[in-house]
Amino acid sequence: MAKKTFETALKQLEEIVREMESGDLSLEQAVKKYEAGINHSKYCLDILDQTEKKISQLVLGSDGSLKEEPFDNE
Repeated sequence: MAKKTFETALKQLEEIVREMESGDLSLEQAVKKYEAGINHSKYCLDILDQTEKKISQLVLGSDGSLKEEPFDNE
């Protein structure tokens, strides 16, 4: 089995959304797709959170030197 990546999870989530929007699923199928979609969504959010924690930015200090600081998106 291939390793699950952000891209594959996102593609699967997009496919689930298309299937659910089509209206062609039974209630039972829709619930199963919804549950799978939630799992893919959580996986993608976890990857994004981990990636955000790794991002840093270069800041110009008052003395003109560059220093690396954690990225603060606020």
